[in-house]
Amino acid sequence: MTPKGITMNTNAQAAADHARAEHRHTMDQLGNLGLDTAVPEGVRALAEKSVAQTREAYDRSWDAFDASVMTFERSFASAGQEAIAFNRKIVDIARRNIDASFDLATSLAGAKNLADIVQRQSAFWRQQFSVLTAQAEEVRALSTRATADAAGSIRAKLARGQE
Repeated sequence: MTPKGITMNTNAQAAADHARAEHRHTMDQLGNLGLDTAVPEGVRALAEKSVAQTREAYDRSWDAFDASVMTFERSFASAGQEAIAFNRKIVDIARRNIDASFDLATSLAGAKNLADIVQRQSAFWRQQFSVLTAQAEEVRALSTRATADAAGSIRAKLARGQE
């Protein structure tokens, strides 16, 4: 009988091996479809222009959103610095993920053929998976601190009320 942790690690490894095999199989199948078909220069130029215009609109709207967040933070300043730090971290993570998506869109717009598109998108998601894992850890750490801070405040208020 194996310890539960070893079984979980073995299952995770088997799942990862299976996912890699499926990815290789899919890439082989895509290669058989003739994905070396060229993407016309005009289409790539239009895609690049569209991404650039969308990025500019996003940047303008981000400034308005950021001003709204700052107003919200000022109105709830009594909620504590940890809550504000937590909200800022969530906004920062969202911005980083949107920026990464724009980088992917720009990269895809410059792809020469369908195989290149598939390869770039696969690379993006492999990298994004580790980024999302790290972001989840950042949020966990901040939420733990914010919860401890809030619990400490409640305990202090209760203790003052009992005196």
